[in-house]
Amino acid sequence: MSRQTKIIRQYELVERVMGYDPNADEDALNRAYVFTMKAHGSQTRASGDPYYVHPIWVAWLLTELKLDANSIITALLHDTVEDTLTTLEEIQRLFGPEVARLVDGVTKLSRIELQNIGEQSESTKQAENFRKLVLAMSEDIRVLLVKLADRLHNMGTIQFLKPEKRRRIARETLEIYVPLAERIGIQRWKDELEDLAFKELNPDAYDSIRIRLDDLQSTGKARVDRIIEELDKTVRFNNESAVANAEIYGRLKSPYSIWRKMHAKNVAFEQLSDVMAFRIVVDTLGECYQALGIIHARYPVVPGRFKDYISTPKPNGYQSIHTTVIGPEKQRIEVQIRTRDMHEVADMGVAAHWSYKQGAPEAAQPKTEGRQYRWLRELLDILEHATRPEEFLEHTKLELFQDQVFCFTPKGDLIALPRGATPVDFAYAVHSQVGDTCVGAKINGRMQPLRSHLQNGDQVEVLTSKNSSPSPDWENFVITGKARARIRRFIRTQQRGEHIKLGRGLMERLFKQEGYEYSEKAFDGVLKIYQQPSVDDLLAAIGAGTEGQRDVFNSIFPGHRNVNPVVADEKVVAIATKPKPATKGRGTTPLAIRGLIPGMAVHYARCCHPIVGDRIVGIVTTGKGVTIHTIDCETLESFHDSPERWIDVSWDPDADAPNDLVGRLSVVVANETGALGTLSTVIGKNGGNITNLKITNRTNDYFEMLIDVDVKDVKHLTNIMAALRATPVIHSVERGR
Repeated sequence: MSRQTKIIRQYELVERVMGYDPNADEDALNRAYVFTMKAHGSQTRASGDPYYVHPIWVAWLLTELKLDANSIITALLHDTVEDTLTTLEEIQRLFGPEVARLVDGVTKLSRIELQNIGEQSESTKQAENFRKLVLAMSEDIRVLLVKLADRLHNMGTIQFLKPEKRRRIARETLEIYVPLAERIGIQRWKDELEDLAFKELNPDAYDSIRIRLDDLQSTGKARVDRIIEELDKTVRFNNESAVANAEIYGRLKSPYSIWRKMHAKNVAFEQLSDVMAFRIVVDTLGECYQALGIIHARYPVVPGRFKDYISTPKPNGYQSIHTTVIGPEKQRIEVQIRTRDMHEVADMGVAAHWSYKQGAPEAAQPKTEGRQYRWLRELLDILEHATRPEEFLEHTKLELFQDQVFCFTPKGDLIALPRGATPVDFAYAVHSQVGDTCVGAKINGRMQPLRSHLQNGDQVEVLTSKNSSPSPDWENFVITGKARARIRRFIRTQQRGEHIKLGRGLMERLFKQEGYEYSEKAFDGVLKIYQQPSVDDLLAAIGAGTEGQRDVFNSIFPGHRNVNPVVADEKVVAIATKPKPATKGRGTTPLAIRGLIPGMAVHYARCCHPIVGDRIVGIVTTGKGVTIHTIDCETLESFHDSPERWIDVSWDPDADAPNDLVGRLSVVVANETGALGTLSTVIGKNGGNITNLKITNRTNDYFEMLIDVDVKDVKHLTNIMAALRATPVIHSVERGR
């Protein structure tokens, strides 16, 4: 049945619901169907179809999961509040408070409630929308089910939209809704969403794989039938331990899963040996292992290709045994063994044991407890600790996307983590407080470094101390979104305290220098000017270098004339954390420098302009932090009598180079037409960017000038200098001071 133009009739939908739930409110279902048709009236979709086709199809999709009547009614009404004159109060009056609450939850996902929405980036809108989805589904998981059905139907009709919108929606589907469908275990929707998004994002690859699968299904059908027949004889008619009621069938894997495997293994389609999986479905748990024993006794096992998800289920409740053998006709095949109940859960996920089905005593309470919902609680924890929507989305993708490893606490509790997780990730998965106070870990009874990678089946004991706190170093190796969000929050809190302390020191010194007694009450009158809610926030901005202390001082004392003129404020480049690679962004990037004391403000000296590759030294200045100089800087002579202020530092070779380094060049250029243009062109072609240029001397024949150029390191600056020296109009080039 087409999800594009076919209209589901009223009696078809109602009879389908009543077929699996005879006690459903038939009158409410009929009224909801009529209501959505009248409410949407003459509205049409991009395809030209009546708009009400969409909510009716969303409701039909939910009947595939045999959801309760209120979920079906919600699907029918889910767009009425947003797209028609219908109010939430009207829905509550006509269909009751539970339906109104569900409709409200779905409706909120369609409204991106941001100020100045036109100025927001697309990623910010997506992140804010997803934040609301997490909040809504945490209150009732049915909101997510309606939203997934809504996205599935929209993806099925996406061809009627503009190309750029299609790609955006497809990418969002692949990045957010597919992992969510997988987490609640609805495999059929997950596969379909993946393939629809894949078809849109990479149509050539999709068509190529689809053609091969169709060809395989037609030409290879006889072989598949023979394999199924032999497996059937092996399992159901084994003389010693037959499993008489077993059902055996094969299925082709989806185009996207095949494409992903081709990329992961870097092989062609023809080289894949498990394009088709064979399933053995039995009655009882014992028969699963009985069938496994028969298969392993009959066929050679492929090493490393056995997974028992029955004894260790996936976080979404999926249970099955997976094994790969050299099976009938010497074909390498994957065999999945499960009970009929397990098969229903694998296909329908959370809906297979739906808590809202007729007669469930907890019908009024959303089922958000249990191991299968741990991931949802972790998303809420990330939401609490992320400061920006984009950061929340980043951490959430980390949480949703990665393959799983399963580890155990000393008490035997199962903790599911992404592959590559560390004991710190494990600690935060147990409890946020355990992560914050972690000081060490025992893996299988032996002390191991906190950056160790956990393996399936590891038993992990976390050692804690009440006086301990998260280390900034942890952010370099943790991989779960929850752990990263907590660590970043701690670092921000710690850095804020250091920023406030530094900002206060800078202002106290400036007040004293200009002949005023320092008082923080003086700042109250300028908070609105700098859009800061408190004095501490303004001092933190000064300490972070985002506001200049001289500017703030002049705002407090607008009529003041400088008694002691000083050089303009030196820019705070960063607050040092424990050494870590730099991230993008000018002016707030932690430096890739070893030997710094965490919490200290860091500056590049303007007298020598140190860059990566130079030998450097740090000089501590009270109330100002650390200034980084080159080892041969002439300014250092003035500090020879204060050895206690010197810090032995060096560039971290394992870190990315900071992106705000400036190399100063002293250049002599011929005084002729086009010389300056040639100079800037040479620098630009070699990846440099001129940020400042000052002519220090000019004659009839030459210009002498100082040029500041953004560079990556000494090698980069040396390459630029070599290119300049090879240019005819350039007389000489040296490092400038």
